[in-house]
Amino acid sequence: MVDMTNKRLSVAPMIDWTTTDYRYFARLFNPHTYLYTEMISTGALIHGNRARHLRFDTLEHPLVLQLGGADIDEMTQCAEFAQQYGYDEVNINVGCPSDRVQHNKIGACLMAEPQTVADLVKNMQAAVDIPVTVKHRIGIDDFDSYEFMVDFVQTVAAAGCTRFIVHARTAWLQGLSPKQNREIPPLRYDDVYRLKQDFPELDIEINGGIDTIEDIRTHLQHIDGVMIGRAFYHNPYLLAEANSLWNEETPETIPKRSEILAQLYPYLEEQLAKGEALPTMTRHYLGLFQGLMGARKWRQALSGKPQLTIDDIKRAADEVLLLNPDA
Repeated sequence: MVDMTNKRLSVAPMIDWTTTDYRYFARLFNPHTYLYTEMISTGALIHGNRARHLRFDTLEHPLVLQLGGADIDEMTQCAEFAQQYGYDEVNINVGCPSDRVQHNKIGACLMAEPQTVADLVKNMQAAVDIPVTVKHRIGIDDFDSYEFMVDFVQTVAAAGCTRFIVHARTAWLQGLSPKQNREIPPLRYDDVYRLKQDFPELDIEINGGIDTIEDIRTHLQHIDGVMIGRAFYHNPYLLAEANSLWNEETPETIPKRSEILAQLYPYLEEQLAKGEALPTMTRHYLGLFQGLMGARKWRQALSGKPQLTIDDIKRAADEVLLLNPDA
């Protein structure tokens, strides 16, 4: 059994997916995991609807705001927003390879400018009391040697960053889509393990290609944390099963899907009363019954129905639970 006292399990930031509605849903499965916002640009917070971008339910804690940006003043201002709104941590995105992000000279391309990232960390940390962390790749394009990553981490750590979340793939900035960048560049877990060995004073968290509880256990024998994105999103019950990492001897701590739904319905009622549209919330729940009888019917019941009601959701859930009474 892994001692989880100083370990961390996180749900990765995912654009369009890790909204407050998804995060509330995810929290119902597991009280221990760190939840992340989707990446939010500094421009969106400074010039857009800040309150809407930063809203969250208190149940979501511990919660991290991930920022996309490279301007020191703007990033510092947004770190201050994070603290003012009650976030537990702020994270700098140095891993996203999309063309749009590159065009703004943020995301993964910042790995080529470690001093810029270091300056961001230094100024942001001086402005807030919450931790400032960095999520990055093991390299970019031809700059993919272990030594390149070490130079990046060393430079940024010298500015005061103590937690690095490492996507264990190189980002190929030319010729691959973000989806391909999550699949084609080979995984190099050993480089992340080696980073922890070389920097034992830092908290090193690993990300990329991890999709089972056994995978999590294996990685936590080597490093301080594991971050999972799509596997948790598409099969949210994996989050519930991950409770066994903290309570291996008490499987009753793993909530049933029926219990999660019972907690979810009041939230849906509350959000509807605030004017939220039900389909914008239920799109995150399609994987609830993944792998069980009736899962496809559940997805069909929730998909593409602008007039969907909570009673519709309850009926669809009851049908699946009838087929899977222990779910």
